[in-house]
Amino acid sequence: MNLTIETLNKSHEKKNFECGYSLLDNYIRTQAKQDVNRDLSACFVLTDEKKSVLGYYTLSANSISRNDFPEEISRKLPASYEDLPGILLGRLAIGNIYKGKGYGEILLLDALKRCTEISDSLGSLSVIVDPVDQKAQRFYEHYGFMLLPGSKKMFIPLKTVRELFS
Repeated sequence: MNLTIETLNKSHEKKNFECGYSLLDNYIRTQAKQDVNRDLSACFVLTDEKKSVLGYYTLSANSISRNDFPEEISRKLPASYEDLPGILLGRLAIGNIYKGKGYGEILLLDALKRCTEISDSLGSLSVIVDPVDQKAQRFYEHYGFMLLPGSKKMFIPLKTVRELFS
């Protein structure tokens, strides 16, 4: 199977996408293209040679209150920053029939690589995720994401991500 990751466009077949989470299924089917057109997020899809969407992820700008970060990180930063810039990996989903084949890892690594490239031109401290459930949380923990205290969100410093790719 010839797989590619590319920016979502109208040539992609997404109506049959099913990952088991109606929120994520409905997003790619009905809302993702609108969000892209409104500059609310960028959506990247994993497709086969028929342009069927096997999985996807979204990226957008974000900020997190410095009070939400662990003190060992926030104390090293200028006090004048109340909010710290980050990149939100808002959604990441793999179709049911493709789960367990490493495609989630492929999408995550592609997203993280893309985040490091973005951060070369735009200040960003971390990549932030908001896991849909405990299984997703364990997936992100496996790749070094940490819980933000007092929140269900997780983050990984971009400094850590850059070290991954160097």
